[in-house]
Amino acid sequence: MGLIWGIIFGAIAGGIASYIMKESSSTIKNIVLGLLGGFVGGFFFNLVGLSATGFIGRLIVSVIGACICIWGGRALSSKK
Repeated sequence: MGLIWGIIFGAIAGGIASYIMKESSSTIKNIVLGLLGGFVGGFFFNLVGLSATGFIGRLIVSVIGACICIWGGRALSSKK
């Protein structure tokens, strides 16, 4: 059941991040960005000594991480 909740959580976080960054993405890309954003956001928050607990806290960290991933993807694709 944890995997299904992880995918749903990733889809929500990726969808919010895509809306914030004005990125038109597919649902699969949103899920991947949300899941990856959870790891990226968690890494950066731990790096500065912060932690997030609860559903809303983890969602905020995942959205911030997904925004970082979208920004990084745009930076890499613009260097072509």
